[in-house]
Amino acid sequence: MSSFQDKMKPPKGMEPEHWFTEMYKRHKGHPLMTLVALYKGNYHKFVLAVVFFFIKHSCVWVLPIVTANIINDITAKNPDSVRNIILYSILMVFLIALNVPMNYLYTDYKSQATRYAETGLRKALICKLQQLSISYHTETQSGRLQSKIIRDVEAVEGLSTQMFLSILNIVLNISIALAVTVSKSLVVFLFFLVTTPIAAITMVSFRSVMRKRNAEFRKEMEETSARVMEMVELIPVTRAHALEEEEIQKMSGQLFAVAEKGYKLDLIQALFGSVGWAIFQIFQIICLAFTGYLAFQGNILAGDITLYQSYFSTIVNQVSAIITLVPTIAKGIESVNSIGEVLLSDDVEQNEGKRGISDVKGHFSFQNVHFRYHESERDILDDLNLEVKEGETIALVGESGAGKSTILNMVIGFYLADSGRLLMDGQDLREIDLRTYRKYLAVVPQTSILFSGTIRDNITYGCENVSEEKLNSVIQAANLTDLIASLPKGLDSQVGEHGGKLSGGQRQRISIARALIRDPKIIVLDEATSALDSISEKLIQEAVDNLTRGRTTFIVAHRLSTIRGADKIAVISGGKCAEYGSYQELMDKKGIFYSMKKIQS
Repeated sequence: MSSFQDKMKPPKGMEPEHWFTEMYKRHKGHPLMTLVALYKGNYHKFVLAVVFFFIKHSCVWVLPIVTANIINDITAKNPDSVRNIILYSILMVFLIALNVPMNYLYTDYKSQATRYAETGLRKALICKLQQLSISYHTETQSGRLQSKIIRDVEAVEGLSTQMFLSILNIVLNISIALAVTVSKSLVVFLFFLVTTPIAAITMVSFRSVMRKRNAEFRKEMEETSARVMEMVELIPVTRAHALEEEEIQKMSGQLFAVAEKGYKLDLIQALFGSVGWAIFQIFQIICLAFTGYLAFQGNILAGDITLYQSYFSTIVNQVSAIITLVPTIAKGIESVNSIGEVLLSDDVEQNEGKRGISDVKGHFSFQNVHFRYHESERDILDDLNLEVKEGETIALVGESGAGKSTILNMVIGFYLADSGRLLMDGQDLREIDLRTYRKYLAVVPQTSILFSGTIRDNITYGCENVSEEKLNSVIQAANLTDLIASLPKGLDSQVGEHGGKLSGGQRQRISIARALIRDPKIIVLDEATSALDSISEKLIQEAVDNLTRGRTTFIVAHRLSTIRGADKIAVISGGKCAEYGSYQELMDKKGIFYSMKKIQS
């Protein structure tokens, strides 16, 4: 563990992912209480950050007092003026020099606390996403989940900074300015109380108009970004149909629209920026005139005019900052609630307390299984009965929507039967810890899923200490030998994002190798040869034969010619097993399978 990780240790007895989820549950519906609770165990770091913040800012608060005192000494012809100027200068130099180490310590403790929450929240979200059911992920856009992990957590971290530190900064600045003012002149203090809110609200009212214009410009930029992305994706189609000029004209119009919005925004920013500055200066002059009059009347010292000018400026700016923070705080609170949508979701796979398994033979029995998806009006599987023996290869065929993929997902344990039972080696899948069961399982999806990295990384994913001998054996069985030999870096060649540097057949064979290296007892195989050329199909079919040999295998088949070697074929229709038998038995029967085969011939 690094020193930074050591600094960010979670509360005793709680890992971050469990701690943050627990805090969300405990304070459900109260985002600010949730936010405060997330920092439990780190409150002392905030206290220390406040102390160091106070010390580092002391030079700013002391300077107006020092300036006023020097002016008062000079105007009063104090004989100790020179000595006092030297002492005040030394004091200010010391306070300014102190700012550097104090700012470091302030940032250190503040960042430890906020980054702890930021990292903990992201880890909690990642852990929760790994626990949520496949149906949850199917129904939720991945972009939304990514936004919660990146943007919403960042907004919560920003809210923490605003709530605990920016507001603290504002409160301290206002409190000290008012405390010094009231200690020196009650009249000036009352003047501040009356004029400061008026000045701040007037300035903020102008900013709100500018913020509206900024929002309009941002939306136009977002629209442009979306159109640019769409244009890039359509370049092959555009080029193929000689539509380059039309696309350029279309994008040109959008770009000019952005330029026009930007031009108007520039003018408005200039106008309201100058108006805001003018308003602030007018109130500064009012303050100067008022305090100048008091000094003329002898109610305050002449040097105190500078002090009050500085503090009036500070108070107006800080009150304005409070009002400006409101949208940021609202956005952060919304992000707290957004993260809670994931952390508080009950749609999780329940494995705790269930029986683990230490061995799998691979005998499956679907007994009167019914299943329907959320919000679906009909059963996808309707009284399904199916028997698959140990080591047997069964091919599932049927029309789209018949329930084939649902059966595969039930074998994996992604979905559980609503009624009826799915037994694996005589054990109901609902009663076992699916994590222990899946160690004996390998899945090869129709669309191969590779991650950015090397071929070696993708094949050995999830397997540690794989010997070179076993790896080479798997490569040979998956028909990858020639491919790897043709690459300059062999197994250590990068596959690119989503395996983009490889062909579809090559990616599929790597997926098969990944399944083989696990030495599974059960194979779940979506049609691996669809949409491939005949050479790739032959190589993959040989790899599939090596993969399924001696293992219980479920195959969803779209090309019926590829399943001649299956031990049994199940024709799925309307969520039921309409026909069941070997390839030859079903062809001789001349039923549904026979008709399907004739259509493909």
